[in-house]
Amino acid sequence: MDLRIQKTQKSIINAFLELRSRKPIEKITVTELAELAVINKATFYKHYRDIYDLSESLENEMIASILRSIPEPGKILSDPYELTMDIFHAITSQSQMLAILFSGSRRSYLIQQLDMQIKEMIFRECPGYKNDLEKNAQLTFIIQGGFYAFLEMKQMQVDTEHAIDILSRISKSIAEGGSW
Repeated sequence: MDLRIQKTQKSIINAFLELRSRKPIEKITVTELAELAVINKATFYKHYRDIYDLSESLENEMIASILRSIPEPGKILSDPYELTMDIFHAITSQSQMLAILFSGSRRSYLIQQLDMQIKEMIFRECPGYKNDLEKNAQLTFIIQGGFYAFLEMKQMQVDTEHAIDILSRISKSIAEGGSW
């Protein structure tokens, strides 16, 4: 890619992240982003349809990065504890960027996408799970329930590693059909 295009892209992204860290996506305009990025609006529109296109592009890139850092999604069968640890370590390694991109109205998009895409990864390795209602419910409970429980624990100022350990033990119990 041309160096000028790379610099322009970086400038647009940095300006967006700066604005997004201060205000909801609905309040960001292309005009203010272009001013902060020191580009004109036409340059912005050469790269993105609108602010939401830019945001979605960055969000999808972030989700893909999280998914790439989950080495073995098939561990749900052999080691649900370890899989949950992998998922939450992947999420926490990107916590600052996630907090910026997925705040406010965008938070639910993150968990919906993670749920859907982690399930797809698991279904590729464990195709029998796809049409198993109980396994689907367990996976949703582990992924979405774990995510919201993790957020609550962080508000309670629980140490990150301790929170991940707790969620991993609960996930293992759920996946194994055990009782608590």
